[in-house]
Amino acid sequence: MRIVRQFNKNWIFSEGFEADAVRQMREGEVVRLPHNAVDLPLNYFDEGIYQREFCYQKTLDWEPKFDGREVWLRFDGAMADSVVHLNGSRIAAHTDGYTPFCARLTDRLIRGSNLIAVRISGEENSEIPPFGGQIDYLTYAGIYRDVWLTITGKSWIDTIKVETPDPLMPRKCVRAEFRLGGALPANGTVECRLLDSDGRPIAIRQRCATGTCGEFEFRDLDGIELWDIESPMLYRLELTLTLPDGNGDRLTADFGFRSAEFTPEGFMLNGRPLKIVGLNRHQSFPHAGYAMGRRAQERDAEILKHELNCNLVRTSHYPQSPWFLDHCDRIGLLVFEEIPGWQHLGGEGWKRRAVENVGHMIRRDWNHPSIVLWGVRINESPDDSDLYRQTNSLARQLDSTRQTAGVRNFAASEFLEDVYTMNDFVIGSEELPWINSGRIALRNQEEVTGLGRPVPYLVTEFNGHMHPTKIWDNEQRQMEQVARYLEVLNASFGDRQISGCIGWCMSDYNTHKDFGSGDRICHHGVMDMFRLPKFAAGVYASQVDPSKKVVLQPVTFWARGERSIGGVLPLIVLTNCDEIEMRFGSDFAMTFEPSRTKYPNLPFPPVVIDHLSVSSDSLGAWGSEWDDTVFLGRVAGECVIEVRMAGNPVATEMKLTADCETLLATEKDAIRVDVQALDQVGTPMPFLTDPLTVVVEGPARLIGPAMLVFRRGTAAFWVESTEMTGAVEISVFSPRFGTSTIEIEAVCE
Repeated sequence: MRIVRQFNKNWIFSEGFEADAVRQMREGEVVRLPHNAVDLPLNYFDEGIYQREFCYQKTLDWEPKFDGREVWLRFDGAMADSVVHLNGSRIAAHTDGYTPFCARLTDRLIRGSNLIAVRISGEENSEIPPFGGQIDYLTYAGIYRDVWLTITGKSWIDTIKVETPDPLMPRKCVRAEFRLGGALPANGTVECRLLDSDGRPIAIRQRCATGTCGEFEFRDLDGIELWDIESPMLYRLELTLTLPDGNGDRLTADFGFRSAEFTPEGFMLNGRPLKIVGLNRHQSFPHAGYAMGRRAQERDAEILKHELNCNLVRTSHYPQSPWFLDHCDRIGLLVFEEIPGWQHLGGEGWKRRAVENVGHMIRRDWNHPSIVLWGVRINESPDDSDLYRQTNSLARQLDSTRQTAGVRNFAASEFLEDVYTMNDFVIGSEELPWINSGRIALRNQEEVTGLGRPVPYLVTEFNGHMHPTKIWDNEQRQMEQVARYLEVLNASFGDRQISGCIGWCMSDYNTHKDFGSGDRICHHGVMDMFRLPKFAAGVYASQVDPSKKVVLQPVTFWARGERSIGGVLPLIVLTNCDEIEMRFGSDFAMTFEPSRTKYPNLPFPPVVIDHLSVSSDSLGAWGSEWDDTVFLGRVAGECVIEVRMAGNPVATEMKLTADCETLLATEKDAIRVDVQALDQVGTPMPFLTDPLTVVVEGPARLIGPAMLVFRRGTAAFWVESTEMTGAVEISVFSPRFGTSTIEIEAVCE
């Protein structure tokens, strides 16, 4: 049977790639994959430092199990132009930095030590998407995803494609197409087992292994549960190839039964309307670039789903980690996945590769129930009938079960896809104060499409570069960012012809010099690069039923003189409570209801306290004492949450929190540690900027510099596993607070 094992340890990494690297081992750094060729500073760097060649080498010693079998390596992702050599011979090349490729070792393995050498070029090659123009994100060089060693017989199961026709019928059907690789098997059989989420067989079929491909179908299945965002039920198909010589193979594919359709009346999931509330995601992290392992990828999916309450993520602007997509399947987060690119279209060779990228993406990911839309157009690119007829045709040929989309940023674009997807930044075109309810949040879809009829329509970006906001920006600017998200989401919920809106974006990200704030960062996220929330994150967090989670977040630092002119009005309180009570000092107490007049369509409108409901003098006129305040949130008449804010905040405590208690030594694992400077009521102190020193002792290492500073009263860093187990002590020293320490454990899974 098939043997698959990680091939991530003990690579020798060095800069440059000379001809002798394919035949002899070079000196270099011993690294474990995933690996970032150059760890960048947080900001203000030259992105050209990784745009050159690098070398990865590793020896593979002959094993008896290789004899008479097929051996190859699978690279899940390497950026960007990759060439693999074995014992001096070139055996594979791949130019798509975001999808996997295989290097067959079989015929060139020797009975001894085998040298594998990989040349990685981080150059932005104008012949390869997404390069050729200026792109608003970085493409960090390196073998930044996992590598796997696979051993099979001379015949093996190459692919499985699963479809679930008519999933809303009472009795279900599943169809599995498979393709065999290698030598054509003789007198073999293929068995297909349909398994439930606990691994119990539901149905079994068997057929002769004749030809290179085949199909299984299971009909009249009873008791099948649908995959849904609230109950993401997964099933598994297990295919076993049995051959007379005993060298069979086994391959599995997880999938779900679900229906997903974008219609002129909105998006339908399993036959019911669902308004899409989503965010775009770049897969980059501070310092480590793309090279973060499984659990960091999974954690991003959990943040989107559970902290931000999104129901969809767009993988802007390229296919993302298999670990991320697998977890979207498990937790019920919808995905809009698209091919690599940003605005630019190259020549004929470039376009040919773009079409190939559609195939790479769909073949890798066609079994994910979370994926509901294929992006087959280069983001924000000009119309190109020939190119986009090809990409749409290939997508429909490979996968007839999902619709296609193509994201544009201009009106009356040629509509070749199934869903008209638009980056609508109209709210940024008017320089009006946020309180002006007359500004346009979203354009009418027929004005955008120019088609004169409703079509399936999805807004794929808004806000972002129209109002970049840093986590430490002043209160008024952050409140404006909050208001923009509220207005767009309210407009989306109020228009049934809009399937939903995907905000730009989840978190800040590093970018080229041509974009961002001049510091190589686009501060466009509702979170910063470390996934620490800005006030705008509360817009998404509050759109959840309070039976799941109660949210109450005043959009204020609670200081009389922080804003221009002073005071805290108008004050937005992001909440899903029925009402809130505000108590200021000992003399003021008022109850407020959500602002359903201003935000009539939001499931959970914010409370807006303004000069029409409260006089400024009631909340501390100039010259009077600025006091503490308490916000009480009530649901069904019961007080369910309390938030206190100090009128005289004093630095009181430094708190450390890790997002997990264990590190996995068996893989490239990382946990995030948050540091908060808190006042006497437990609120982060937004303008405290003290320095911090981080010390990690034990079998782990710090990602990034050991010296940090507080920003908006918070800081964060990742700690990465080594191959050793044991106790890890993480200490943070502040001149003001002294040293705080937490312990985690590096373990074998």
